[in-house]
Amino acid sequence: MSLVKEVGQAMNGLEQLRALMAKGRRPGIGDSLDFDLLEIDEGRAVFAGIPGDHAYNPIGTVHGGYPATLLDSACGCAVHSRLEAHQSYTTLELKIAYHKAMRRDTGQVRAEGVVISMGRRVAFAEAKLVDSEGRLYASATSTLLVMER
Repeated sequence: MSLVKEVGQAMNGLEQLRALMAKGRRPGIGDSLDFDLLEIDEGRAVFAGIPGDHAYNPIGTVHGGYPATLLDSACGCAVHSRLEAHQSYTTLELKIAYHKAMRRDTGQVRAEGVVISMGRRVAFAEAKLVDSEGRLYASATSTLLVMER
């Protein structure tokens, strides 16, 4: 069963995400890559995780998919928080810029996503991934398709 179905399809997106947080639930990708949704407000989402060996690539740094996943989650959930109960979304495009390599000693990183604009069918969001000192590791822009459930 999807997490949205678990908390209730009659809720709007912000209510759904708040209910998931209240239950301490996270989607499978959060379990796989060990990151959590920390904050959710209308048009804004913050995820955090600690990159470790589970996210390493063969050259000895965190694989680019790790920051990409946190940034995609932040952009997507920022849009999710603006949805009506009868709506859903999917990412159409995600553009990422990597500013600094991450390693296991980077510590916790936070991806903060915000909605830039939201129409009936398309939404635009952006996100930044920073460490506890505010150093920028990656940034992203996203185009998302909004659709009826």
